[in-house]
Amino acid sequence: MTKFSEIKGFAFDLDGVIADTARFHGQAWHQTADEVGTQWTPELAEALKGISRMDSLQMILDHGDHADDFSQAQKEALAEKKNVNYQKLISTLTPADILPGMLEFIQDADQKGYLMSVASASKNAPMILEHLGLMKYFVGIVDPATLHAGKPDPEIFVRAAEVLKLAPAQVIGLEDSAAGIDSINGAGEVSLGIGAADVLSKATLNFADTKAVTLDNIAELLV
Repeated sequence: MTKFSEIKGFAFDLDGVIADTARFHGQAWHQTADEVGTQWTPELAEALKGISRMDSLQMILDHGDHADDFSQAQKEALAEKKNVNYQKLISTLTPADILPGMLEFIQDADQKGYLMSVASASKNAPMILEHLGLMKYFVGIVDPATLHAGKPDPEIFVRAAEVLKLAPAQVIGLEDSAAGIDSINGAGEVSLGIGAADVLSKATLNFADTKAVTLDNIAELLV
């Protein structure tokens, strides 16, 4: 296992890791599901975590057996409508919406010289970080529009390490979804799962919530 002394940077998912914007995604996708006639369930909501916009829409259509009911143009219009609704919701974000302990962790990592990037499927990540007042802490944000494949494909976390100019083995990726953990592991990075251990069973490290994520706690597990 990688030693903590070898770690030089962190690659963060955004939704559910830095801030609970996942609830806004849920609200906006719920509206989309209602519009296309797909029943909204907790299982569907969980499955959408960490998935790109078009892949999420396709999952909603498949879930309601509506995969062949919409043209590509109609799907793109639905995805754009969802994004407009989502942007209205995230415009209300403030630094108070940063998840417990995460601001302190980011500030501590910054002060100790660790490099940080964002590996989020959300094309709205820059806007969200601005509202949260966190943009200054990150070297860069991977643009999901430039990727060939979304999570669980490892590309986004490979790119997140490249942004930091670090080897994958020098980076810890933080995720709250199973698809994200698969992406981190595939990129050859140390995966840190935040949430239920049974859901994130493939994570190298696991913390029940964001408040438990500290450099000291990580160091204890990566000896």
